[in-house]
Amino acid sequence: MTAVQAESLITEGVRSLEVRWIFPGQLEAAVARWFGRFPAGTESREDAYLLDPQLRGLSVKVRGGGALEVKAYRGSPGIMEVPGRARGRMESWQKWSFPFSPLRPGSGGPPGWRTVRKRRRISRFPPASGQIVARGQGLGQQPRCEAELTEVHTSGQHWWTLGFEATGPAGLLRSTLQAAAVLVFAQALPGRVEPGPDESRSYALWLGQRPGADSDADA
Repeated sequence: MTAVQAESLITEGVRSLEVRWIFPGQLEAAVARWFGRFPAGTESREDAYLLDPQLRGLSVKVRGGGALEVKAYRGSPGIMEVPGRARGRMESWQKWSFPFSPLRPGSGGPPGWRTVRKRRRISRFPPASGQIVARGQGLGQQPRCEAELTEVHTSGQHWWTLGFEATGPAGLLRSTLQAAAVLVFAQALPGRVEPGPDESRSYALWLGQRPGADSDADA
C-alpha cells in the first residue's frame, strides 16, 4: 500500500455494507459443518466495546487488545433477502482503526466497557463471482465480502452470529454482499433456522439492548 493510500484510509475511513444475525446459545456442530462448505480462516480474540456513555451513531471498540476501532453508522439501504433462506437489515458504516492498547487482556476493562470473546470462521468472496476465496492477505481495496460465523461468549453467556461485510467501491457494495449471501445460503441453515429481521443487528446495538449484562468478571 502506498503512503497516499494509507493516508486516504486514515482520513476517509473504510466504507462497508454489513448484515448480521445474532442467536442465543452455543453454536451447533451442524451449523459449523454447513459453513464449512467453504474454505475459511479461523481466529480467536477478545474485543472490548464502549457502552457507557452511549454515542449515538457510533460504535467504539478495542479490537483484540491492539487497535482502537471507531465505526460511524451511515444508514440502512434496506433489507437483504435470499428468498426462503434469510432476510436481514443492511447497515452502511464508515470505519477508522488506530493502533491502541489501553485495556489489559482478560481484565474485563474499566466501567462502561463490555468484553466479548470471539472464535471466528471467515471466508472471503470476490464480487459477483462463483469462486470462493479463503481468508488471506493481499486483496487490498478490491471489492470483496467476508462471510463470518462466530462463537461469542460474554457476561457468562454463549451466543453465535452469522454476518456478511462487503468493502470496496461504494457502488459495488450491495451487489458484492448479495452475491456472497446467495452462495452461502444456496443450502439452507440446518435445523430449519431462517435468519430474519428480528435477529438482525450490529454488535453495538445488541450489546446495548441486552438486559442484565453487568460485568464480564465471571465470563
